[in-house]
Amino acid sequence: MNLTISGHHLELTPAIREYVQSKLERVTRHFDHVIDISVMLSVDSLTEKEKRQRAEINLHLPGKDLRVESEAQDLYAAIDTLIDKLDRQVLKHKDKIQNHQHNGIKNLTIQDAEAA
Repeated sequence: MNLTISGHHLELTPAIREYVQSKLERVTRHFDHVIDISVMLSVDSLTEKEKRQRAEINLHLPGKDLRVESEAQDLYAAIDTLIDKLDRQVLKHKDKIQNHQHNGIKNLTIQDAEAA
């Protein structure tokens, strides 16, 4: 798994890197077939009083790419909502993969075969 964390108009401190990595462990705990993760953290300064912290993530899975973004006044809050959204998407993708397994003919019982 490749992990890339970058910042735009923001200095990435070791504390921020560690926080993102610890939060991403939750996602990889649910689904471990992750190929590549790209995280972009940025600060959009609209006015002097109003600054918006933004977090985006691109997650590359086999057969699927997930993209999530979130905004908040605090960078850590933006990362938390980002990980929550990403976790929901990963669990939904995992359920789709597991639920769309079709039963083969050899797994059918005799009663099912007669009904068909």
